[in-house]
Amino acid sequence: MKIFKIFFVIFSLIILEGCVQTTSLLGPGVTVATTGNAFQAGLQYGANTALKNETGKDVITHIKDKVDEKNKEKKFHVKLKQLIENRIETTRQKLLSN
Repeated sequence: MKIFKIFFVIFSLIILEGCVQTTSLLGPGVTVATTGNAFQAGLQYGANTALKNETGKDVITHIKDKVDEKNKEKKFHVKLKQLIENRIETTRQKLLSN
């Protein structure tokens, strides 16, 4: 039975590898199916396409990159604050020792 599952997964991957391009319609298709609102699905598809044309990235990748960028900025600010505090403390100690 386990061999059948492995064979099925490998077979599915080989057969479905060309379906990646059509998954861009999956989100709006689900929106139409669940809400019945074709206008909202059209806006969603248009926004996704505009973002892809503008940035060259899909929505998830774009959001992930922005979050990573913000985290790097936070880490930089924390390290800068620690550096300044250490310098101030060192300067205080030198001034008090004189």
